[in-house]
Amino acid sequence: MLRKYPLGKVRNIGIIAHIDAGKTTSTERMLFYTGRTYRIGEVDEGSAEMDWMDQEKERGITITSAATHCEWKGYHINLIDTPGHVDFTVEVERSIRVLDGAIALFCAVGGVEPQSETVWRQANRYGVPRIAFVNKMDRIGADFFGTIAMMRERLQTVPLPIQIPIGNEDQFQGVVDLIEMQAYVWPLNNGDKSGSKFEVTSIPDDLTAMVHEHRAKLLETIAEYDEQIMEQYLTEADIPAEVLHQKVRALTLQVAITPVLCGSAFRNRAVQPLLDAITQYLPSPLDIPPIEGKHPETQEVQVRHPDDNKPFSALAFKVASDTHVGKLTYFRVYSGTIAAGSYVYNATKDKNERLARILLMHANDRERISHVQTGDIAAAVGLKDTATGDTLCDIDHAILLESMSFPEPVISVAIEPRTKVDQDKLAISLAKLADEDPTFRVRVDEDTTQTIISGMGELHLEVLVERLRREFRVSANIGRPQVAYRETLQNPIEVEGKFIKQTGGRGQYGHVHLRIEPMKPGFGFEFQNSVVGGAVPREYIPSIEKGVIEAMSSGVLAGYPIVDIKVTVFDGSHHPVDSSDIAFRAAAAIAFRDGARKCNPRLLEPVMAIEIMTPSIYLGDVIGNLQQRRAKIEEVKIRGELQNIKATAPLAEMFGYATQVRSITQGRATHTMQFSHYAQVPEAIAEKITGSVYTEKIKL
Repeated sequence: MLRKYPLGKVRNIGIIAHIDAGKTTSTERMLFYTGRTYRIGEVDEGSAEMDWMDQEKERGITITSAATHCEWKGYHINLIDTPGHVDFTVEVERSIRVLDGAIALFCAVGGVEPQSETVWRQANRYGVPRIAFVNKMDRIGADFFGTIAMMRERLQTVPLPIQIPIGNEDQFQGVVDLIEMQAYVWPLNNGDKSGSKFEVTSIPDDLTAMVHEHRAKLLETIAEYDEQIMEQYLTEADIPAEVLHQKVRALTLQVAITPVLCGSAFRNRAVQPLLDAITQYLPSPLDIPPIEGKHPETQEVQVRHPDDNKPFSALAFKVASDTHVGKLTYFRVYSGTIAAGSYVYNATKDKNERLARILLMHANDRERISHVQTGDIAAAVGLKDTATGDTLCDIDHAILLESMSFPEPVISVAIEPRTKVDQDKLAISLAKLADEDPTFRVRVDEDTTQTIISGMGELHLEVLVERLRREFRVSANIGRPQVAYRETLQNPIEVEGKFIKQTGGRGQYGHVHLRIEPMKPGFGFEFQNSVVGGAVPREYIPSIEKGVIEAMSSGVLAGYPIVDIKVTVFDGSHHPVDSSDIAFRAAAAIAFRDGARKCNPRLLEPVMAIEIMTPSIYLGDVIGNLQQRRAKIEEVKIRGELQNIKATAPLAEMFGYATQVRSITQGRATHTMQFSHYAQVPEAIAEKITGSVYTEKIKL
């Protein structure tokens, strides 16, 4: 099948940033200037193409990542607009996993904000090359060079300004390109509000000195990585712009530097040079290393090069429920070609699936296509068993790609249907939402028989409950928020567990000795087999581990999962006839529960990192309120006319904080909150928590 675009001219990119940095606004401008849309959508008016959900239009925020595509100067760009709110970080995680490059947006006023750091770390984890765009240069307090300094300090990157702004705040009217050494100017007052008309001119006289200063810094930075440029720079030789573009591109692909541009997407200024930078500096599928995986049976390393003639391989990175077509599975093709109607092998689930239809997505609009090729991002209809992170491939050339890991939920609420009719639909609807969102969990409490839903924050659960009502027509009542506490152990111990039953026929015999050791916070869990001499046959070791994991899922203080421990099985005994997997599983669970009670168990609570921007007049009230919530104030800094407060506080104390901080500051403060770590609950508070859990169970 012939390609419409050479693979070298394909760009798979995403836009990542803190909430309200202007991601969706920038995407809307890109779609307009590339001719993908014929009007500019506005977030504030609810007319943005990429914010298609009703809740996104009402709230003015992006909730779900939206995929689209456009063309610019002969290049095909697959673009994913991601949410900025920390509660929807899963959307960023799974998008970055399949992207080749990213645009990191920063607000020129706020600079590097908390969620900017989070998404930057996510991109670091997958080695995604980035360019940075300092947006909102028209805003009061905009500071381009201040933002660059924050990037260097907070993100530990090497920001390389390839543009500097012409004017600032309400006088911002364009940029100077430090590589081409020319200016792009948008008139401040003219009839063309679309920003399509701009002039390419010589550098303004009043900026000449600054331009030469930053051009010299640009050359110095590149010269540090390139001997040829170093030699030309020292001899003051003229370096062609094309050579500099090549060097900047090479260093960007190595993630050695981050080219920095600036503009104002809302005012339609400097978006076209950003599109140029996407094609010039971000990678094509040919520029990234071949994808590696393992054979699902032999575990041998398999490599797939980006080539249409290689066996088909793809990664499913998102699942969505669509009222018109049912289950939509988004996937990225790493190699090969496949046509609609073909069968693919799900290597993760060991199942064959049929690609009934293949769709090219533009937000919520669908375009049916006949096939997909290497580098394509599309959605499929008909994949019944495929979930987020599953590998799709050619059954004769199986490969299992690395999946994705997602954070654990930190907040839970009880949910119950309002009517008998809703009861039947609730379980089905919750299962569909859980299938879509790996950070959303549903379980039934064994003691209370209540349905418990868990997520990443109050907004996350609020949005999902609203989706139940709107999309699935299910009305439900929500209980008060519950914190996802954990338990841990303080002292090491060695314990013995036996499970012996003789009932006339074949009995049950399992006997283990376990060593339980507390580990550092965040360690998780490790199981080790140190049995020697065959006291416990090797085939029973996995059952012992399962028994321990089962026992860990319900702690001894208040029934919360136990974390940050290492368990070693070092001895035991078996019966040649009566021993079984079930018996050793039970013996391990008995031993662990007995040991956990004797290991000085402690309750852990999720602690949130909070950052607040407030006018100085409210500083005392805001700090006072935080201290009432058991917060630790870590830093207070002046940023322009505002005070920037950094603190940590237990999640249990932060419910309803958004409403209260707005009340304290008359709506003038903004804040962000994201999970930081688990910490030990003070003794007095732990007693109240364990006591209330026990009391509730007694009542029931």
